[in-house]
Amino acid sequence: MHDSWQQFWAMGGYAAFVWSSYGIAAVVLIGNILAPVIAHRRLVRRIRNEEFDD
Repeated sequence: MHDSWQQFWAMGGYAAFVWSSYGIAAVVLIGNILAPVIAHRRLVRRIRNEEFDD
């Protein structure tokens, strides 16, 4: 059982490529979620500031 887990994590010698691609994909997905949320908050804050400037 222990050897099969080692083989799984090693990915047949391609672990660095496989796990780094998973990491990059995770970063991109998180960025795709956070970027619009941050942009929305900035826009709302900007609109609120313009309302009080008048």
